[in-house]
Amino acid sequence: MDILVLAEVGFRDLLEPVGNAPFWRDYLRGLSAPKITATGLHVAVLVEPYLSWVLDGTKTVESRFGVHRSPPFGAVFAGDVILLKRAAGPIVGIACATRTWCLPVNAATLSEIRRSFGERIGAPDDAFWEARRGTNFATLIELAEVTRVATPISCDKRDRRGWVTLRPRQLSLGLIS
Repeated sequence: MDILVLAEVGFRDLLEPVGNAPFWRDYLRGLSAPKITATGLHVAVLVEPYLSWVLDGTKTVESRFGVHRSPPFGAVFAGDVILLKRAAGPIVGIACATRTWCLPVNAATLSEIRRSFGERIGAPDDAFWEARRGTNFATLIELAEVTRVATPISCDKRDRRGWVTLRPRQLSLGLIS
């Protein structure tokens, strides 16, 4: 796959790039069935050293802080697929969200997030937390099944968003009999 057209990507398109990773092969095949899926698909843009830390398992929780309620806040859920894109580069990995937290931020919650998640976020130093003091919202995403893609995927993304939801989670309804 040479260029990933973000607006048109589907779960089946990811089968080749994940190669022989058993979890992803089975998970993506299940999501590729011609039915409405409740699973979201996202692109997370990461800078170094955070990208390397996610890929090597050092960083197990992705965090996004913002002034406004913008994605991933309220847009990512357990089971969603997250493509890991190098800032100004290709997609180099894939991960599954296992748990998510969307929180309002104030001094007390920021302190609690640091205490509970700081090491897993890969942010033990004061500078990281000081830079987030003026934010109002936090999204924390526990990552699992983090896998480097077999071949990096070119991605023609030119805007400055650090998070893109390609396929939002769709509501699934069950009939009650």
